[in-house]
Amino acid sequence: MATGAESRSAPTILGHPRGLFLLFFVEMWERFSYYGMRALLIFYLTKHFLFSDEKAYLIYGAYTALVFITPLIGGYVADRYLGARKAVLFGGVLLSGGHLLMGIEGSGGADPTALAAFYLALSLIIVGVGFLKANVAVLVGHLYPRDDIRRDPAFTLFYIGINAGAALGPLVCGLLGEVYGWQYGFGAAGVGMVVGLAAFIGLRPLLDGKGEPPRPERLREKPFAGISREWLIYLLTFAAVPLVWLLMAKQEVVSLILIAASVIAVGMILHKALFRLERADRNRLLLALFLIVVQPLFWGLYEQTGSSLNLFTDRHVDRRMFGVEVPASLFLSLTAIYIVLIAPFFAWLWTALGRRGLEPSTPAKFGLALIQIGAGFLVLVAGANAAGVGPTPVIFIFLLYLLHVTGELCLSPVGVSAMTRLAVPEMVGLLMGTWYLATAGGNYIASLIARATGDAGEGSAAAVVAVYGQIGWFAVGVGVAVLLIAPFVARLDADRR
Repeated sequence: MATGAESRSAPTILGHPRGLFLLFFVEMWERFSYYGMRALLIFYLTKHFLFSDEKAYLIYGAYTALVFITPLIGGYVADRYLGARKAVLFGGVLLSGGHLLMGIEGSGGADPTALAAFYLALSLIIVGVGFLKANVAVLVGHLYPRDDIRRDPAFTLFYIGINAGAALGPLVCGLLGEVYGWQYGFGAAGVGMVVGLAAFIGLRPLLDGKGEPPRPERLREKPFAGISREWLIYLLTFAAVPLVWLLMAKQEVVSLILIAASVIAVGMILHKALFRLERADRNRLLLALFLIVVQPLFWGLYEQTGSSLNLFTDRHVDRRMFGVEVPASLFLSLTAIYIVLIAPFFAWLWTALGRRGLEPSTPAKFGLALIQIGAGFLVLVAGANAAGVGPTPVIFIFLLYLLHVTGELCLSPVGVSAMTRLAVPEMVGLLMGTWYLATAGGNYIASLIARATGDAGEGSAAAVVAVYGQIGWFAVGVGVAVLLIAPFVARLDADRR
């Protein structure tokens, strides 16, 4: 972790370390690839491979859950051996290969060759995200000392980079995939990832030496068959890809992995907190665990975006705008566009309130996030009920995503910043990995909610709206409860300003 003197004396851009803007650019292109592919995935499964809605939701949920499980391993390996920079580089290589493989579409239906390429591509992406996602955020954290008031604004600016890519991805890949062919949409996602990887390699000096291996000499040791420990990590990772492939084919196993991984991760953190740390650090880790436990509900609702909401928009929303019917996949760019537009205001707001001693605590922000995500679904339900038997007016999709984004800005960048600040230095990667593991749980919950929307039969608008009403009110209720206990939980943070 950078010291205050080192951080503030290094060259800056707009008051922030230069490395922040490199990581902004790299993550922008990685998210372009991820969200561009995700915008097409549910349609690819149902329209190209002809899976039923229920099967498609299961595959989609397993994929998005595994994408957030693997950062637990990638964070641990980076903490102990590779360092964040090497982990991000390796993850970028795997992601580039996986996204490019998605361009092999075959003849559709049950084409075994195309399905094999599809599962292999998803497996490479899952493993690649494990090394890149948690550790690129850790690199941002390394650029600032723990008590630097620029941390939350920096993560919010970093979040703009993420969402600039997430906005462009569905627009470019969705349009190419739905109008011209799946291979063009997925191919564009692959090109985006290669661009991000090239930037990370070429502009490495902007990181000012941050994120290097904790003990470089250990990586040069040769513990097995004359192979260095660093290359052994890479080879074992490639050997794990077939295991992930098997999990993608056996999606039901993912829930068991989530439970086991959660028990192990939380157990490791609690053991460290309760038996090996001083009181202040222990309390910070306990606060981090509280935030980790709260966030899966938020993502369970938010991640309807790529599954049930995507199909609802395709089947039950009047998508004609200015005389043109807009492809449903393009609406997934709305959340990212809103974030790019609104995030600067939130970055200013938190800083302004912080200087006046009025900034809500991190737990309070989480409560506000849950209330807003629930309200988004309730707005859509109101619009669908007002439309009766006709299609839902598209304005309610715009309003739903707007409320989801204001909720996200109260939770996601704030939560990632909190993980890097609350963790002790030797556990930053593990805590960040556990954060993403909880997000994986949210994604798996999202698949269960999506499957519940089909209980009354595929294509039933009434079934979807009924489920959305239930989860909307539930999220609002939990959000209010979190707000009520936030003042007590926030006292665990010894560094709270």
